[in-house]
Amino acid sequence: MKTRAAVAFAANKPLEICDIELEGPKAGEVLVEVKATGICHTDYYTLSGADPEGLFPAILGHEGAGVVVDVGPGVTTLKKGDHVIPLYTPECRQCKSCLSRKTNLCTAIRSTQGQGLMPDGTSRFKCDGEPVLHYMGCSTFANFTVLPEIAVAKVREDAPFDKICYIGCGVTTGIGAVIWTAKAEAGCRAVVFGLGGIGLNVIQGLRMIGAEQIVGVDINPSKKEMAEKFGMTDFVNPKEVEGDLVPYLVNLTDGGADYTFDATGNVNVMRQALECCHRGWGQSIIIGVAPSGAEIATRPFQLVTGRVWKGTAFGGARGRTDVPRIVDWYMNGKINIDDLITYKLPLECINEGFELMHEGKSIRSVVEF
Repeated sequence: MKTRAAVAFAANKPLEICDIELEGPKAGEVLVEVKATGICHTDYYTLSGADPEGLFPAILGHEGAGVVVDVGPGVTTLKKGDHVIPLYTPECRQCKSCLSRKTNLCTAIRSTQGQGLMPDGTSRFKCDGEPVLHYMGCSTFANFTVLPEIAVAKVREDAPFDKICYIGCGVTTGIGAVIWTAKAEAGCRAVVFGLGGIGLNVIQGLRMIGAEQIVGVDINPSKKEMAEKFGMTDFVNPKEVEGDLVPYLVNLTDGGADYTFDATGNVNVMRQALECCHRGWGQSIIIGVAPSGAEIATRPFQLVTGRVWKGTAFGGARGRTDVPRIVDWYMNGKINIDDLITYKLPLECINEGFELMHEGKSIRSVVEF
């Protein structure tokens, strides 16, 4: 069949809108009609050429929502007509990682997914007879895509596609970092570095669990109003702080934060986030993706005295299990997604969405098919 897609033929080049040949689902796979997809910083990271695992040509996009239109042999948990969210972090529920209950990092299809291929080692996409690679196992910048059954979360049918697509990455990553990675508790003090799409979701995750103090740190003062709407109690612009930022934040949080979250991808900020944690028990969660080859550093004393550095992917969420719950939270009014969707665009204007993100003018642009 034919599908319309935005194809990345090379790094640092605009996406090209093309008609692509799409092979139907094989065993254990489903065909999904994508109704809406968010444009995420991770897509930009790969397109920029900074991603060491970036492969081309590929159909990017990993933050989508749509409807199952066909299923391959052996599929038992999904059927035609199901509303779904693709998962770049699958949940097979059978591999060592899934069975351990210690991580959400399922390894069932990791090797082929990292090569831009389906589990059988081939691509379902072709352009002019030549293979086009999948991206993060999702490729939601196409109005039809094929996914493994284990990489799809079934969700309720009354949830709007243009909102819940954001749960496919940004919402879950931010809120999940609070709930499943940090396991933050009511009454805690927290500092969030970077008040973009991820940071705002960290803030609303902290508000959900009843944090007493939520400090937002950003060099852009225009971020303050939106962050306060999501639950931030204190705003700090590092450019306005005299001297070292770390002791300022330690003082502001009464001896240091119980939890800090880096949503910037800046390794210097990651160090600040760790070092403003409370002595003895503070946890610092790294969410942001740093440039290829970057390294983090701190004095061992910071860790010896009880601070903990942790990383998180997809907020520690188990996709097929937790994503439907987050959709319910949105539909029940527990979390705010509507205010985070700042632009809606047709597929033909997808490059404009990347420009808006790069210029800092959007929290999340959504492409509707």
